[in-house]
Amino acid sequence: MGTKYASLITSLRKKNRFSQVYIAKKLGLSRQSYMAIEHGDREITLDEAEQICDIFGLTMEDLAKAVEPKYEKYKQMILVYLKTSISNDGKVPKTKLAKLLYLADFAWFYQNLKSMSGMQYFRRAYGPVPDPYFRALSELEEEGKITVDHKGDAMLVSLGAGSTKDNSSLLNKGELGLIQMISSKWKNKRTQEIVTFTHSQLPYTLCGPDEAIPYELITQEDPDNVY
Repeated sequence: MGTKYASLITSLRKKNRFSQVYIAKKLGLSRQSYMAIEHGDREITLDEAEQICDIFGLTMEDLAKAVEPKYEKYKQMILVYLKTSISNDGKVPKTKLAKLLYLADFAWFYQNLKSMSGMQYFRRAYGPVPDPYFRALSELEEEGKITVDHKGDAMLVSLGAGSTKDNSSLLNKGELGLIQMISSKWKNKRTQEIVTFTHSQLPYTLCGPDEAIPYELITQEDPDNVY
């Protein structure tokens, strides 16, 4: 059982107002060992997963579905951003788009203790990003839903002719509203501005190079600095 369960377990614990010591005792672990699970540094065993399900009233199927990244939803988030007035010409640099997606996922977690897409982000030198980001862009381009243009060293992404009106079917009204607010805030801002902003946030500063970024870190951020 992988460390992908770290964010879910932490969220469930906080939602139920259980202490780390309480869950550790239930699992027969020391607090340090349990903290390693929440930090994504320790795998959970099948027996521990079953005990976690018992504690929170879940089935193993519930647990698996809860952490499954919503890849198609993530792709729709890309298309929704491109449909907003993110720039005057409808084009957004690939690096900036990655940051906007990160802000949507972590801001949604800040508000709801769950991410919008369920993707696992990593601390890369160029910013927080999930590994499937580049695959998602390639697939959307192949499907004709986006167009990628090269302008010097930058890659500009825009909606393609194959984009349709049902591009947001997996997102609810609140999620769409948050994406619109983030888009409005960062409209026509330079890529370096949003890079500097995301690099200054706690989720990025508290993690090491190439480390998985726990969503829970955003809950410690200043409310005015979430997106």
